[in-house]
Amino acid sequence: YDGIQLEAAKWPKIKKHIFDWAIHVGLQCNEYRKNSEALPFLLKTKHSIAEKLVFKKLRLVFGKNMRLMPCAGAAINEELLRFFHATGLFVNYGYGATETTATVSCFRKDQIEFESCGTVMPGLTVKLSQEGEIMIKGPTVFRGYYKKPEETAKSLVDGWYLSGDMGNFTSQGNLVMKDRIKDLFKTSVGKYVSPQKLELLLSREKLIEQVIVVGDNRKFVSALIVPSFENLKTIAANLGLDQVNREELITNEAITGIFKEKIEQAMEQVTPYERVVRFTLLSEPFSIENSAMTSTLKLRRRVIEEKYRQQIELMYSAG
Repeated sequence: YDGIQLEAAKWPKIKKHIFDWAIHVGLQCNEYRKNSEALPFLLKTKHSIAEKLVFKKLRLVFGKNMRLMPCAGAAINEELLRFFHATGLFVNYGYGATETTATVSCFRKDQIEFESCGTVMPGLTVKLSQEGEIMIKGPTVFRGYYKKPEETAKSLVDGWYLSGDMGNFTSQGNLVMKDRIKDLFKTSVGKYVSPQKLELLLSREKLIEQVIVVGDNRKFVSALIVPSFENLKTIAANLGLDQVNREELITNEAITGIFKEKIEQAMEQVTPYERVVRFTLLSEPFSIENSAMTSTLKLRRRVIEEKYRQQIELMYSAG
């Protein structure tokens, strides 16, 4: 998505205007297609034009035979889902776990609720505990962890797999995964905070490549941020910083000031106790190679917090 937006920003105004118009048409089409409703004649005509001018060419970036893109393993920004569906790429967003042989819920071709993780798969039963934990029962649920009876007893209760994920159902009956229960943290003033919620908000900013929010038993919330150095190039050049290395760039006051402004804008829609008060920019991305991510590209929060303990402590010890 960032690559597409970066490329579009270089185009002449008329070409960029056509692109933006096409996306707007596609987003309008989403509202009909998500419920399998026929497009009104005028909108159908507009979409036909947008398809020829923009969408057909854009999809070629992903290959001629691309029909759908499965997406799971981590939360995705709803705006990205809507964008790619608008271009004619079906991103099949879903929820599941290794213990459930992967998919528990996913989008259906004939019914899409972008705010959710889709419809529960046939043959599976999903319910919520009193605490809001997602519980799953069905033939795809595992029988237990190999030679780990104690862990099995904690995760399997009367045939129900206790996922460790907090969720809810929409009015249409679709499943929403809100956060990992163990990832929720409580600030020192007793307020629970969902890091995933804040990370999704911050990741909308094109200058942010990766982000992890911390604040367990702290007075306020802070964040470790890996900038999108590609998107920073133009800003750095305008500031005369195009020749400096990444370490110098992330400590430059002008650059950190820009990030502070962007973060404050992103935090306007959350409650005061959830807002990211301080942040640290990192020069190295989180990856499998530096043990900050799992093989399925999930952030390993505890590993990251330990690795960057010094930077985290500095955010809380600063005056």
